[in-house]
Amino acid sequence: MTDLKAELHRELRAGRAGLLSKLDGLTAYDMRRPMTPTATNLLGLVKHLAGLEYGYLGASFDRPAPEPLAWIEDGSIWDGADMWARPDESGKYIVELYRRACAHADRTITDLALDTPGQVPHWPEDRRATTLGVLLVRMVSETARHAGHADVLRELIDGEAGPDHDGFGDEAEWRRYHARVQAAADTHRASGGPRCVSRSRRPL
Repeated sequence: MTDLKAELHRELRAGRAGLLSKLDGLTAYDMRRPMTPTATNLLGLVKHLAGLEYGYLGASFDRPAPEPLAWIEDGSIWDGADMWARPDESGKYIVELYRRACAHADRTITDLALDTPGQVPHWPEDRRATTLGVLLVRMVSETARHAGHADVLRELIDGEAGPDHDGFGDEAEWRRYHARVQAAADTHRASGGPRCVSRSRRPL
């Protein structure tokens, strides 16, 4: 029988490694420059997830971070300060912060059972109470989602794609594939078609 906690932990570690791999070989500028209209950037994703690791898999179980997180202490997290690196926050600092946060979280995962109760202080009071299992699933989801963002950002920066890129074909094959996808989209260009309606974002 599969050990659920061990499987979730493996998935979390894989997501963490995938995220960090997207920083390999980049300059300090490329790691932190905003690549979307909402300023999403690689180093900001790592910084954001460091805070979540310390929070969801640490502070929520009375295991607070052993180091200060300035954007939490001064409240600037609510202005998005955890999503980008200040000029005085080096890439090395952010990456090492993330590694320490992950190690802290790993100890919580190892020490506690999935049904161990915890609380997320900034969640609405009626759903603040939770368990390690719930927060571990949430951390796997958050990490996978942002690792996916990192895949796209890295491709926009220098064309470096995911691990299945080379198996699909050479650059000529990718251009042909891109053309097929574009042609399919173009069939709807004139009409526009129905618009999708997104749901509001749940609080972290």
